[in-house]
Amino acid sequence: MSTLNTRDLVINVPGRPDGFALNMSIEPGQVWGVLGPNGAGKTTLLHTLAGLLPARSGQVQLNSAPLTALKRRVIAQQLGLVFQERQDSFPATVLETALIGRHPWLSPWDSEQGEDQRRAEQALTTLDVNHLSDRLLNTLSGGERQRVAIATLMTQNPDILLLDEPTNHLDLHHQVKVMNLLRDQAGAGKTVFMCLHDLNLAARWCTHVLLLYTNGDACWGPAKNMLEPAALERLYNQKLITVEADGAPVFVPVSF
Repeated sequence: MSTLNTRDLVINVPGRPDGFALNMSIEPGQVWGVLGPNGAGKTTLLHTLAGLLPARSGQVQLNSAPLTALKRRVIAQQLGLVFQERQDSFPATVLETALIGRHPWLSPWDSEQGEDQRRAEQALTTLDVNHLSDRLLNTLSGGERQRVAIATLMTQNPDILLLDEPTNHLDLHHQVKVMNLLRDQAGAGKTVFMCLHDLNLAARWCTHVLLLYTNGDACWGPAKNMLEPAALERLYNQKLITVEADGAPVFVPVSF
């Protein structure tokens, strides 16, 4: 399984001074949640880890090799990303979209074969969208498109799963289903690293948490150490009440 490391990484958030340098080891079997207010740089960090944005300084390493030294096809075989927002205007069916996940594994000019189709159909079934296989993607609801995006990542089958708000647009049942799926992926030896806005999803499903502040400060570690009410109140500038349910903390904002 692949590992992702950052070495003195400073992400490039326009108009912001250099923030705290990130030296993180993101290991197989871990489920990371990135928390922070709007504008803290969560999406920028995710895109930097995927090699889509340059760092201001420092580097990202995939299996100890600088990400910038690797070919995109090699990266895509080991690392995949679900974007927060996507342009789904291209006239492709749900199945055709999921099959895009197999492209890193195909040689130039190759087309998808039976095994590729089987993987795509299995992923779509797991995300409860296989019955929509022949529908055009741009005719689906936001939640259905989100589940297709996650199914495409599952079809790609990389070792490292990067997701920007994976529960975005999802109803409650599918939020739980997706979070359980990601935890199961980590249990099978993969790495999950995702941006979240819901503290309670992080508390229940994440093993590790990274807190990003708008001034560039950051801290990270095991979830039980990071999800302290005082730290979260400072992070969001919001008073919280904490209760416990089924052994996990539940954070409730207090109205002023």
